[in-house]
Amino acid sequence: MSLAESQQRVDRWIAQFEQGYFHPMTNLARLAEEVGELAREINHSFGEKTKKPGEPPGDLGMEIADILFVLICIANREGIDLQQAFDRMMTKVETRDATRWTRKSG
Repeated sequence: MSLAESQQRVDRWIAQFEQGYFHPMTNLARLAEEVGELAREINHSFGEKTKKPGEPPGDLGMEIADILFVLICIANREGIDLQQAFDRMMTKVETRDATRWTRKSG
């Protein structure tokens, strides 16, 4: 699914509800919550903090998808075309960082 299709899918889902998209500050708080949940899972999987006994395993993919959903909500509310923004960002890093790191040989 492309970014545009993802934005459309989220918009169709949100459009069902009278409340519509949350206010930007609410979405920012939601994004911070979701990033915190991802940080917790990464810490449990790769860091020194282990899970509590009996705590179920986490799902990094779902935590990342939760973040993506909130980011899409923010973009949709603000009328941002994520594909266009992503393409601009990639052009920026591909140009700025073209010689920043050692390239793989072969």
